[in-house]
Amino acid sequence: MAREELKVPKQENEVTLWVHPEGRVVGTIFLSYRYESMRPLEPVEVLNQESHFLVLRGASDADIRFYSKAAIVRVDYAEPVPESAPEPLACRLHLMDGALVEGAIHRDLPPDQARLYDYLNLEQERFVKLHVGPAAVCLVNKSYIVRADPA
Repeated sequence: MAREELKVPKQENEVTLWVHPEGRVVGTIFLSYRYESMRPLEPVEVLNQESHFLVLRGASDADIRFYSKAAIVRVDYAEPVPESAPEPLACRLHLMDGALVEGAIHRDLPPDQARLYDYLNLEQERFVKLHVGPAAVCLVNKSYIVRADPA
């Protein structure tokens, strides 16, 4: 059987990782497709999966790396704010390395649990998704957040 037959189709997404202690890493991650709609997963969904490692392709096809999600401080990539996005929850995140990330969370939450505190305490999610510009997203590892302030 040829190796090509074993490949699962995936969409590529360019990202910049900030990894501790390595620093800035530019590459491509791979997004699986949803079976029910054949749309790719979002990067935040891939980062919040239970798997401990993320696959990243560097500058060449042969440059494949596996990064521990626990060591990924943040992930930056391009994505516009959806037109049907919920009301934004503006915030500032102060990270362990001294970085300050400001942006807005666009997430449907129950009205009685729609505070920044509630969103940060969603146990099943390791990364917080912030829109930091009209077409820019920053995923922040909760383990590296020192303080969060509503903006």
